[in-house]
Amino acid sequence: MSQHLESGKGNQGHHDKYINIIVNARPKKVDSDRISYEEVLELAFPGEVDPNIVYTVAYVGPQTPDGTLVAGQSVTIRNGMKFDVNKTNRS
Repeated sequence: MSQHLESGKGNQGHHDKYINIIVNARPKKVDSDRISYEEVLELAFPGEVDPNIVYTVAYVGPQTPDGTLVAGQSVTIRNGMKFDVNKTNRS
């Protein structure tokens, strides 16, 4: 990943340009103003992303239209944006 993502713990003092977002009701910090579908999945399910599972990513945020992300897409993020990631087995 080209962006630094973290779970909201540690790394204090690294720099203060983090954007605070919420992924599946958990606070996360990102040091870029864009996030990709794949990066949201990794924040939602660290180390557990499975190619046999279909993931849906929906987001809402301040001063941002609500939307969804699919593989290969990214979105500009703002402090306080919320992402909901759900998984479903492929049939």
